[in-house]
Amino acid sequence: MRKYWSFFKMRLMAGLQYRAAALAGMSTQFAWGAMEILLYRAFWLEHPERFPMGMEALASYIWLQQAFLTLFAMWQWEYDILESVKTGAVSYELLRPADMYSMWMSRSIANRLARAALRMVPVILVASLLPAPWGLRVRISPAAFGVFLLSMALMVLVVCAYSLFVCSLTFYLTDPNGIMVLSVAAADLLGGAIVPLPFLPEGFRRFAELTPFASMQNVPLRIFSGDIPLGEAPSVMGLQVFWAAALILTGYLLTRGGLRRAVILGG
Repeated sequence: MRKYWSFFKMRLMAGLQYRAAALAGMSTQFAWGAMEILLYRAFWLEHPERFPMGMEALASYIWLQQAFLTLFAMWQWEYDILESVKTGAVSYELLRPADMYSMWMSRSIANRLARAALRMVPVILVASLLPAPWGLRVRISPAAFGVFLLSMALMVLVVCAYSLFVCSLTFYLTDPNGIMVLSVAAADLLGGAIVPLPFLPEGFRRFAELTPFASMQNVPLRIFSGDIPLGEAPSVMGLQVFWAAALILTGYLLTRGGLRRAVILGG
């Protein structure tokens, strides 16, 4: 376990070096978050009774979405892992005295945490200073905040496990670009990135809530904003646990199977 923790810390420290990229990302997220809230605000003023979420809860959802974007954005692929599998450089990973999938998981978690750590505090701080209903809702009980943090941890596991699941498919595919594009589109639509899931038609929303994408940003952000009451949190977090375990197991087995069938030229 110590070697994986050391690998995690090294990747985390390396990721924290990209401050200029984080600054550029923050400016984009402030602008995008403000535009989204203004758009929803216009519709809310026209027909507030038709909104499945309160405007204050929706604004909190959007600001948290911008603050933690790099934690759950599916387009943040582990391109170095994908490239190493495609080129055969993955053979060097086999020389390490550690399980390769576990190293990949620690690398993926560290990369996402490093990107989020550089930008989430300024976004949350500024958004929490904005007046209602434009700003981030900070009236949350200690119990709800603890459930939110636990759900965020499960969300990171689901996101990283799904990303590594796609990476493991590279062992069996000539080119993974097709499934990567489909995964990003599905995650944006079914995970609440384009619109929060309560805004989807009921039948489609129920289907989306059963997919692994709904166990990503949808659950923790709606818990924090109060759209998912504490009484309903155990059931939706149970789905997070299920998808995290299922994706980790599937990715691990696919990686082991891919390594057994891999042929490394030259030896």
